[in-house]
Amino acid sequence: MSISTISSREFTRDVAAAKRAASAGPVFITDRGTPAFALLRMEDYHRLTGKRERTLLEVMQSMPRVEVEVEFPKLDIQLRVPDFENE
Repeated sequence: MSISTISSREFTRDVAAAKRAASAGPVFITDRGTPAFALLRMEDYHRLTGKRERTLLEVMQSMPRVEVEVEFPKLDIQLRVPDFENE
């Protein structure tokens, strides 16, 4: 695993390069020469924190279930064949 360091100005100019570097290891982003931020792949972040993001399905399954009754009004629709000859 390699560690890269880039300035905040370089990061702003070329985010894609920072993302490519982060695929090989952490990227330290400096502010006036001092490391201020670290850019990591999500897999590395989850490994370090021991946490992982929940999927949308997991979030929805954890929500309380609510029963909702809905009545839709009946529509009275009458279809007619258009008469193009009398127009």
